[in-house]
Amino acid sequence: MRLFVWLFRAFLFFALFAFALNNSQEVVVHWFFGRAWSAPLVIIVLIAFGFGCALGVLAMVPAWWHHRRAAARQVALDLPAAATPDPASAPIVRDGL
Repeated sequence: MRLFVWLFRAFLFFALFAFALNNSQEVVVHWFFGRAWSAPLVIIVLIAFGFGCALGVLAMVPAWWHHRRAAARQVALDLPAAATPDPASAPIVRDGL
């Protein structure tokens, strides 16, 4: 299984590398008030991807804080976790029977 994961990673790397080589043309990004920035297309795509990832993480922060507060409150009250099954009520599974 590890071999397949490494082969997939190698394929993904070489596909992205070929994408970068095929998109090395200069592109001009026009900003407000007459400002312009010139860079290779692949750099602009990577920057846009990075900003999108950062925006997605920032959008998730309030939910993370809410869950951390709820978990801390649950620990402070010493309540059992709702998703934790009781080991005594779990069915017995035997191999080969």
